[in-house]
Amino acid sequence: MAWRTGDHSQAAAGGLKEKVLTLDTMNPCVRKVEYAVRGPIVLRALELEQELRQGVKKPFTEVIRANIGDAQAMGQMPITFLRQVLALCVHPDLLNSPDFPDDAKRRAERILQACGGHSLGAYSISSGTQLIREDVARYIERRDGGIPADPNNIFLSTGASDAIVTLLKLLVAGEGRTRTGVLIPIPQYPLYSAALAELNAVQVDYYLDEERAWALDVAELRRALLQARDHCRPRALCIINPGNPTGQVQTRECIEAVIRFAFEEGLFLLADEVYQDNVYAEGSQFHSFKKVLTEMGPPYAARQELASFHSVSKGYMGECGFRGGYVEVVNMDAAVQQQMQKLRSVRLCPPTPGQVLLDVAVSPPAPSDPSFAQFQAERRAVLAELAAKAKLTQQVFNEAPGIRCNPVQGAMYSFPRVQLPPRAVQRAQELGLAPDMFFCLRLLEETGICVVPGSGFGQREGTYHFRMTILPPMEKLRPLLETLSQFHAKFTREYS
Repeated sequence: MAWRTGDHSQAAAGGLKEKVLTLDTMNPCVRKVEYAVRGPIVLRALELEQELRQGVKKPFTEVIRANIGDAQAMGQMPITFLRQVLALCVHPDLLNSPDFPDDAKRRAERILQACGGHSLGAYSISSGTQLIREDVARYIERRDGGIPADPNNIFLSTGASDAIVTLLKLLVAGEGRTRTGVLIPIPQYPLYSAALAELNAVQVDYYLDEERAWALDVAELRRALLQARDHCRPRALCIINPGNPTGQVQTRECIEAVIRFAFEEGLFLLADEVYQDNVYAEGSQFHSFKKVLTEMGPPYAARQELASFHSVSKGYMGECGFRGGYVEVVNMDAAVQQQMQKLRSVRLCPPTPGQVLLDVAVSPPAPSDPSFAQFQAERRAVLAELAAKAKLTQQVFNEAPGIRCNPVQGAMYSFPRVQLPPRAVQRAQELGLAPDMFFCLRLLEETGICVVPGSGFGQREGTYHFRMTILPPMEKLRPLLETLSQFHAKFTREYS
């Protein structure tokens, strides 16, 4: 043993010591994680931006990042009142400034009084500042027509993503055929597939119906569930409403059917509702799972477990970088809820600036407040422009041969289906690429438009899509849509 120890010491001295952490020795679950929204195509977009800055000649003058729902990166202006209150909380000396309205000052003082040391630099409790959780509860009650919400069932989080991962951690258990399975929609937001891979859970795909504007069909849920029970234990059902990347808005009848299905099959419901402010299509309306569940009455209202998520990153707010969000849990086992509290405490607390923005978003200026008119005008303007962009996107794509786009009823993305010639599919396979990845890479290299291939979100075998955000300014969006349509026509001719 002494000789072997000395041998290792000599190897280390000679610079031969092996790395402790390598691809072979690292956590294999992490290696399986993929996140298409910031995947290889975005890395190439960053390289192209660098080349443009260095003066390298390209067929385009800028890279347009239509790959991610980052509103302010695409030029959306922050809502004034949100930023005024945040500025006052971050730098309380501004409370003496005549440049801020009185209602913003009152709001900031109220929040600061609820912070440790009256400072945003102090930790909050792990579930989030009590005052803000109470404001979130009042918001939920208003949204749902007076149905009560308990602040003790509300946990503030670092964006909705953080809360979603926390719930998945609580749900995942077992090994082999008893491993937890989670039903997720296909196409899906790749947070879900990435988190399930990291947690070594089983992803159970159910397909949305593209022919019916990405509708959810309970018969398809049942098919996915029955197949999954052969190799795992399905315990949770995830719903994204309004949909990402598909933009559909679920009807109340559909939500009721989903709740009945989850109740009958013993599934925990995860309702991703971060786009609840983003509903554009005539006849479409957002219905929260909490409201529908409660109004369904017994036995559902008293027993069906539900977690619903919201965020300041989307909606009209677009405050992605501040990472503010919350989860409300309904009918969760009290002992498990204590375990959830413990899990949250390990992360100390959500960022306090994000908590401030969440508070203002859930309790905006009242009609009697000085800031009311400006706030309402800015909010309406953002949502009206998004509605116009949604309509334009659908219209331009559907005028292009070989591209088909369902109505963008809500959220902030389109997920068009593209026809790709067999020779293009063959060429992609030769390069070791998914056909829609090959298409999107060529699009990026030739036009500077960065979108995400549908294969990163999941799609039916033999179909090809891409996701693009509708966030670019209107003066850029129409040319972008037309350029993309023209590129598809050129690509089709080249490989026909």
